Amino acid sequence: MKYGICPLSIVPLRAEARDPSEMVTQLLYGDLMQVLETQKKWSYVKLQFDGYEGWIDNKQFQFITEKEYEVLASATPVLTSDLVDFIATDEAQLLAIPIGSSLNGLPILNHEYEGNSVSGTLQKFQLIQTALLYVNAPYLWGGKTPFGIDCSGFTQMVYKLNGYALLRDASQQATQGDALSFIEESEAGDLAFFDNEEGSIVHVGIIMDDHCIIHAHGKVRIDRLDQTGIFNTELGRHTHKLRVIKRIIN
Repeated sequence: MKYGICPLSIVPLRAEARDPSEMVTQLLYGDLMQVLETQKKWSYVKLQFDGYEGWIDNKQFQFITEKEYEVLASATPVLTSDLVDFIATDEAQLLAIPIGSSLNGLPILNHEYEGNSVSGTLQKFQLIQTALLYVNAPYLWGGKTPFGIDCSGFTQMVYKLNGYALLRDASQQATQGDALSFIEESEAGDLAFFDNEEGSIVHVGIIMDDHCIIHAHGKVRIDRLDQTGIFNTELGRHTHKLRVIKRIIN
């Protein structure tokens, strides 16, 4: 088994080993991976944080030893907490990195960082404070940054910055936590999941106080939430049908 680390700010993970292929998720600076297969230009990898798999350009990650991987994977994550900050490389160049980038690999990459960071498990009420940092971030399929993010990437990153691990896709996240019977039982920080006409879970958002929800739909936005689903006051109609509410943090 081979192992790698992402030394760049934002790197796409693709469904197939070719540049035009669908981006299924993104790696942020410092993310770890197991390298399952290596070709001339591409490698098939499994991300350490959520187990997601896909193809990455060989020029966009750096091999590390098994020991280095194990040490980093077992350490408490230290993440950047500002929307954008900078790493100083060993060549005295600046590398812009987005919020939620991992700083644990700095010594291995021979990089330096002097900005703000967050580590450990935070209290549940802080989830909303973190979520509000992403307001107006444009929707991007597979995205995980303030410059482009999808619904489950948004919830995953908010929870990650507060010390909790969510799986990558909305349907996967819906398997986590405890289901609530009524919307009145929910509290700020719980997750609401929504399905399509076929009954498949396709959307997720974070519940706020006063029957509101923050979610990525066109952009990260705040809408109303009721027993039917998400009500968009600008459109004057419901846009998503509520399936289940899950409590991840008690």
